[in-house]
Amino acid sequence: MGYSRRRTGNDGTPRFTAYYVDIKGRERSAGTFTSEKDADKAWQRAEAKVAEGRITSPKRGRQRFGDYVLKTWLPNHIFEAITRQNTTYMIHKYLIPEFGGMRMNEILPGHVQEWVRQCQEKKLAASTIQRMVTVLSAIFSTALYNQIIFIHPCKGVKLPRVGSKPLTIITPEQYLDFLKEFEGDLFKLLVDTEIQSGLRWGELTELRPKDLDTKTCILTVSRAVVKVKPEFHPDGGRFLVKEYPKDGEYRRIKLGRPLVTRIEAFIQSRGIGSEDLLFEMPTQEAPPVRGVPDHEDLGLTAPNERGRRYRHGTLTAYCNGKCRCDYCRAAYAHYRAERRRLGKDAPRRRRRQVETDGHIPADWFRKQIWHPARKRAGLPTGITPRSLRHAHASWILAGGADLQVVKERLGHGSITTTEKYLHTLPDADNTAVAAFDAILSRQKQPATDLYAIS
Repeated sequence: MGYSRRRTGNDGTPRFTAYYVDIKGRERSAGTFTSEKDADKAWQRAEAKVAEGRITSPKRGRQRFGDYVLKTWLPNHIFEAITRQNTTYMIHKYLIPEFGGMRMNEILPGHVQEWVRQCQEKKLAASTIQRMVTVLSAIFSTALYNQIIFIHPCKGVKLPRVGSKPLTIITPEQYLDFLKEFEGDLFKLLVDTEIQSGLRWGELTELRPKDLDTKTCILTVSRAVVKVKPEFHPDGGRFLVKEYPKDGEYRRIKLGRPLVTRIEAFIQSRGIGSEDLLFEMPTQEAPPVRGVPDHEDLGLTAPNERGRRYRHGTLTAYCNGKCRCDYCRAAYAHYRAERRRLGKDAPRRRRRQVETDGHIPADWFRKQIWHPARKRAGLPTGITPRSLRHAHASWILAGGADLQVVKERLGHGSITTTEKYLHTLPDADNTAVAAFDAILSRQKQPATDLYAIS
């Protein structure tokens, strides 16, 4: 119960301070007034505001979806940094435009079902729709627990089915040819370590010499790194090291002695300390400066829309002739560089530099190292860096490893996830085909005449 307390101001006039009790039982001030009547009204308004947080008040359900999500749910929900980043993007991209202006207690399952159907008509992937509804369901579940709403709008909503695509597993023969296409000992060792350990990318690029016991060949996976935007990093960086792997539990992996010997030699040759990254981002070379070609006669460009032609390697050919050959682009690049040198234009980087603290970014590795090597090896586009983890699981299962051992080695939360790697190699069903061929080609033997005279 609130009350007003009389006190004397600095000028000697009476003043009245309004007090109320908040939802946690703490005494709070609602302000100081010149009259007791105004003070009584103030603590009554404050108590009414507190009452809105109780089950008897329907006002909480009248707040807008956008206000609840952005001011209450998103700031207070517990996320991993990368999950917060992805969830924030999804909320602003898909959920706020659809439900942001609606009141929480007015959103019904029919509205959600209609929105799902609209997403299908916009040709959104079924997996994307499922992720959006998962986030939406989490929002409404929290609102339901906090008694803001009394029905769950996502319950009973039918979602499009997500098809399960078969895994493309690289064979041992393909892998050996593929490994030859990588240049330098750094990336060859990185790829070989990945396929022999089955680590996730964040676990692999966070490895340090202290994680490997070279005597027992035991690798302890205790950390992982994720790349996030600066606004989602506690210190404004891009790489966030988590002191636990994805499943939250440390795991120990046995490596082969030849691989461990190669890692030891790699560490010694590069002078890598026990706390340093085992696989560190190589030094980025500055982009070459393109000079002006010195050919005397480069010919003329093709006619432009006005029928005019210009000499290659000149500014007019680039600007008026719209020519983008190497000669014309070099002439224009040289012209811009000279203007920047003289301070006539604001300088800008010719090529975007990769922001890193030493960790190898997955997207940079995929574009600059992986795909060129994959193309040279003639492998299909479906073979990605994650395919090495898939190949590791598939190979050791095909070799007779126990399913539970493989599950623990890969850090899977469920053995069902591990089972999808069974019989994924191209020759996995050879025994079945051979058995079928044997039955199909079997010839009926003629019956023996027991009474035949020899």
